[in-house]
Amino acid sequence: MGLNLLDPTHVLGATVWGCGFLAACLVLTGFIRRFTRRIETHLSDVTGLRFASAFAQVLVYLVAFVLYAHLIPELRTLGTALLTGVSVVSVVLGLAAQNTLGNLIAGLSLVLYRPIRVGDSVQLTTPRGLTTAAVEQVSLGYTLLRATDGGEVIVPNSLMISSVVIRLDDPDGPATAANT
Repeated sequence: MGLNLLDPTHVLGATVWGCGFLAACLVLTGFIRRFTRRIETHLSDVTGLRFASAFAQVLVYLVAFVLYAHLIPELRTLGTALLTGVSVVSVVLGLAAQNTLGNLIAGLSLVLYRPIRVGDSVQLTTPRGLTTAAVEQVSLGYTLLRATDGGEVIVPNSLMISSVVIRLDDPDGPATAANT
C-alpha cells in the first residue's frame, strides 16, 4: 500500500500539512501587510491601522497553529497533556511579565482612546527634564517620540498612560494638558 502524503497520522503527511499551513500564513500575512500599506497612504493617523495589522498577522499564525495542532493526532494528545500544566505556567508567566502585560494593556488603551496620535507634538517629563517631542509611533509596548534636539525618546506605554502629557498641537482647540 502506498503512503498518502496528506495523511496527518504519518510524519511525512504531518510535515506536508505543516508546510501548507506555514505557506498559507506567509501568503495571508503578506496580503495583510500590502493591504495595510495601501490604506496607510489614505489616512492621516495610521496608529490604529498599524495595530490592527500587527494583531491580524499574529492572529493568522495563532489560528493556523491551533488548526494544525487539531489536525495532527499526536499534537492533540500532547496538547491535552500540556493543558494540565498550563494553569501553573500561566500564573508564573503572568507574574514574570507583569510590566510587559501592563505596557500591552496601556498600548491597547492608547490605540483605542487615541489621546495622542502619530504626528502630535507633546511635552512630558523625562529623566532629562521637560522634553518637547513629536509622536512617531505608538506600538503595543512603547511609544516612540522624536525630541526637538533630534534624539529618540522611547516611553513604555504604562508610563505614557499614567503620566501627564501636554499635547501642544491639539486639532480640536488650544493646547491642553491631558492625563494620558
